[in-house]
Amino acid sequence: MKKLFLASLLGSSIALSTAAMAAQSDVATLEAAAKTEGMVNSVGMPDDWANWKGTWTDLATQYGLKHMDTDMSSAQEVAKFDAEKDNASADIGDVGAAFGPIALAKGVTQPYKPTHWDQVPDWAKDKDGHWMLAYTGSIAFIINKQLVKEGDEPHSWADLKQGKYKVAIGDVSTAAQAANGVLAAAIAMKGDESNLAPGIALFTELAKQKRLSLANPTIQTLEKGEIEVGIVWDFNGLSYREKIDPKRFDVLIPSDGSVISGYTTIINKYAKHPNAAKLAREYIFSDAGQINLARGHARPIRAEHITLPDDVKAMLLPNEQYKNVKPITKPDAWEKSSKALPQQWQEQVIIEMN
Repeated sequence: MKKLFLASLLGSSIALSTAAMAAQSDVATLEAAAKTEGMVNSVGMPDDWANWKGTWTDLATQYGLKHMDTDMSSAQEVAKFDAEKDNASADIGDVGAAFGPIALAKGVTQPYKPTHWDQVPDWAKDKDGHWMLAYTGSIAFIINKQLVKEGDEPHSWADLKQGKYKVAIGDVSTAAQAANGVLAAAIAMKGDESNLAPGIALFTELAKQKRLSLANPTIQTLEKGEIEVGIVWDFNGLSYREKIDPKRFDVLIPSDGSVISGYTTIINKYAKHPNAAKLAREYIFSDAGQINLARGHARPIRAEHITLPDDVKAMLLPNEQYKNVKPITKPDAWEKSSKALPQQWQEQVIIEMN
C-alpha cells in the first residue's frame, strides 16, 4: 500500500510539474508573440484610472510594447469593438462588470485564461475566460471640503437629502460608475438589483431641489472646483484626492450601504495585436500587476493571494468602512435593470431639472 501511495504521489508530482512547465512554456510563447507585435492599443484604460500607467510602463520596459489609450465609457468600448470588425483600432478594453456578459453576447470578445485563473472567484469571471474582474470597487462619496461647509458633509445616502450642496453622479446611460451609483443608493434604501426605484427616487428628489449636477466627477472637474459632492468608485475618489490635494477632499463609503462590483478586461475578437492584449491580461493578474492596481487605490481581485506593501495598504480606505457594502448577487436582474435605467432616469430625474 505504501509503495502504491508513493507511486501515486510521484505520479501527481510529475503531472503537476509537467503542467507547471507547460504553463511557463505557454507564457514564454505568448511573450515572444507579443514582442513581435510590438504594441497594444487600449480603450477605457487611461493612465490616471486605477494606476493603469504602472502596468503600461512595465509592459513597455519588460516587453517593449508601445501603448496608446483612448478613454471612453464601457458602453462605448463594446460599441467600438462591434463597429470596427474589419479594421479594429483597439486590442483590449476595461469595462464595468455588467458589460462583460454584454460584450460576450455581442460576440466581440476572445477568451484568455491567465496563469492565476484559479485564484479568481467564480462570480468574477466567465467560465471560458472571455471576461474576468481584475479589481473591485465600491461606490463612495468624494467631498470638496472647500465648498461643503463643515457639519454639512454627507456620511450616508440619507444625508444627501438634507444637504445644501450639489451632487454629481455623471451619465448613467453610458458610465458603469454612474449606474452603480444608482444601484448603491437603491441598496442602501432597501432596494436591490431588480428594484432601483429607491435609488432613482433619491436622485429625483435632488433634481427637484435643484441640487443634482450634470457634471461628471472626474479629476478635471474636481480640480476646477466644479464638484461639491461626487459619487465615484472608491479607487477613483482616493486617486483624485491624492493627485489634486489630500487636504481638500474627503473620501468615504456611505454608512447606510453601497455596492461592491468591479471592472473586467475584454480582449477584442478582431484585435490586430491579440497576443499583446493577452500578455497585458496575463500581467494584470500577476502579483506585480495586481499591486499596480492597488497603487491606484483599486482592491485587487487576488488580494487574498498577494502581500501588499505597507505603503500600498495605506492608500486604501479602512476595512470598517465596508461593513454595509454588498456585492451584486443577481447579475441577470442587474443587467436587465441597468438597461432600463437610462430611460427611467430621463423620464423621472432629468425631467425635474427643467
